[in-house]
Amino acid sequence: MSPVLAGVLQLLALIAALALAYRPLGDYMARVYSSEKHLRVEKWIYKGIGANPNAEMRWTAYLRGVLAFSAVSVLFLYLLQRVQGSLPGSLGFKAIDPDQAFNTAASFVANTNWQSYYGEQAMGHVVQTGGLAVQNFVSAAVGIAVAVALVRGFARSRTGELGNFWADLVRGTVRILIPISVIGALVLVACGAIQNFAGIHEVGQFLGGSQQWNGGAVASQEAIKELGTNGGGYFNANSAHPFENPNGFANLFEVFLILLIPFALTRTFGKVVGSLKQGYAILATMATIWVGFIALMMWTEFAHHGPAFDLAGGAMEGKENRFGIGGSSIFAVSTTLTSTGAVDSFHSSFTGLGGGITMLGMQLGEIAPGGTGSGLYGMLIMAIIAVFIAGLMVGRTPEYLGKKIGTREIKFAACYILITPALVLLFTSLSMALPTPKNSMLNGGAHGFSEILYAFTSGANNNGSAFAGLSADTNWFNTMIGLAMLLGRFLPMVFVLALAGSLAEQKPVPATVGTLRTNKPLFTGLLVGTVLIVTGLTYFPALALGPLAEGLAS
Repeated sequence: MSPVLAGVLQLLALIAALALAYRPLGDYMARVYSSEKHLRVEKWIYKGIGANPNAEMRWTAYLRGVLAFSAVSVLFLYLLQRVQGSLPGSLGFKAIDPDQAFNTAASFVANTNWQSYYGEQAMGHVVQTGGLAVQNFVSAAVGIAVAVALVRGFARSRTGELGNFWADLVRGTVRILIPISVIGALVLVACGAIQNFAGIHEVGQFLGGSQQWNGGAVASQEAIKELGTNGGGYFNANSAHPFENPNGFANLFEVFLILLIPFALTRTFGKVVGSLKQGYAILATMATIWVGFIALMMWTEFAHHGPAFDLAGGAMEGKENRFGIGGSSIFAVSTTLTSTGAVDSFHSSFTGLGGGITMLGMQLGEIAPGGTGSGLYGMLIMAIIAVFIAGLMVGRTPEYLGKKIGTREIKFAACYILITPALVLLFTSLSMALPTPKNSMLNGGAHGFSEILYAFTSGANNNGSAFAGLSADTNWFNTMIGLAMLLGRFLPMVFVLALAGSLAEQKPVPATVGTLRTNKPLFTGLLVGTVLIVTGLTYFPALALGPLAEGLAS
C-alpha cells in the first residue's frame, strides 16, 4: 500500500469514528449542562468548596468564578513545584526554579501545557499526577463551561443569568472528562502505553550502553491531555515517545480523543439553542477547514522534491516510521487546529510550508474544531463577525440566532479577535528586537524568526507545541511566554462572557425575509472566508518573513 493511500484511509477511518460518536456525545453533553439534578459526589464537592450550585450568575459573577478558581490553581501548582524536593515520590528531583515553576503553572492552568523542561528529568510522580494531571481535567472543564455560558446567552432572553460556574465546572469534570478518560486510558494501556509508579531504572540500548528511564501514570495522563486538548507530555519526546504513543492505532486513537469533544460540542450547541441545523453549520465550517488543512499538509510533506525525499517517499525528517507521513500530518494539523500541544513529530523538521500550516492553524484562533470549549466560543465569535459583515453588505442590522448584533456586541467580538494577535506580534517583536532573547535561537534567518513567532503563537493561543530549535528555558522566555499564556487565555474569556451577558438580556427578534439564514451552506462559506481573511490580514506580514520565505526558498 502506498504511503499516500495509507494516509487517506487513516483520515477516512478517523472521520467515520468521529461521526459515530457525534450524536450520542453531543446529546449527552446537552443533557449534562441542562439537568437540574446533582450527583451525590457532586454534592460532596459543592459542600467542600462552599458553593451553591443552584444560584444563577450574571456574567460578572461567572467571570469572577473563572478568574478566582484559575488564580488559586496557578498558586497551588506553583507552590507544589517549588516544594517538590520535599515530597514523596519526587524520584530525587529538586524543586523547580521560580521562573520555570511560574511558566509551568501558567501553562497548565491556561490549558496550554507548554513545557520548557524535560518531563522525565524534572517532575516527580506527585507533581505529575497531583498537579499537572489535575489541571488537565479542570482547565478543560473551565473552557467548556465558558462555551456553555455563551450558548446560554444565545438561548436565553430578558435575563442576564448564564448559569452557575461551579456547577458547570464540576459537571464537566465528573460527568464528561473523567469517564471518557478512564476508557481512553484503558485503550492506551492495551496498545502498550505504560501506567505505573516505577522509579528510575537502567534500560539497555540496541547499540550498547544504557540510559535511565522512570515510569509513571502515563496512559491516564495521555488520555486526558488529548481529550482535554491540553497537550504536553510525560516525556520530553511527547507523543512521539513509544511509552506515550506505542503504534499507529494508538496514534489515530489519540487524534480521535483530541477532536471528540470540540466537534461534538457543535451538536450540544444546536440542541441548547433549539436548532440542530445551526450546529451543523458550525460543524461544517470546522470540518471544511480541518480537512482542507490536512490535504495541504499531506501535499507539502508527500510532494517535496529531492533525491532523499524521493527515496523516503516524502519528507520523513522528524517523523516516526511507525506513524508515517500520513499519520504525522493528521496529528500535526489536528493538534494545531485545536489547543493541543501534543506532537508525534517535530514540527520544526516539517517542510517550510508544512511548518507554516501548523503555525497558521494556531493563528486562526484554534477554532477548527478548536479546544474543548474554546473552539466553539471562538467560532461563534467569528460567526458574529461574519453576520456583521453580511449586514454591512445589505445595509441591515445584523442578527444571529434571534439576537441583534449591535454596537456593544460587535465591540466585544472585535476585542476578542484582536487580543491574541496583539499578544503574539508584541512579544515576538520584543524578542527579536532585544539581544538576549535572540541568543536562544539555534537557527538564523527565516527559520530562526519562525521559531520565535511559533513560540508566542503557541503560547498566546494556548496550544503548547513548539519548534525544537528554540532554547526556551530562560528567564525571558519562561516569563514572557507565561504572561502570553495567561493573557491569551483569560482576556478573551472576559469578552466572551460579557458578550454572553449582553445577548442573554435581549428579547428574541423574529426572523424576516431580510434575515440572513445562518443554517445554510451559503453562511458556511461566508464563515470559512471570514475566518481565513481576518487571520490572513492579521498575520500575513509575519508569516511572509518566516515560513513563507523559507518555503519559497527551498
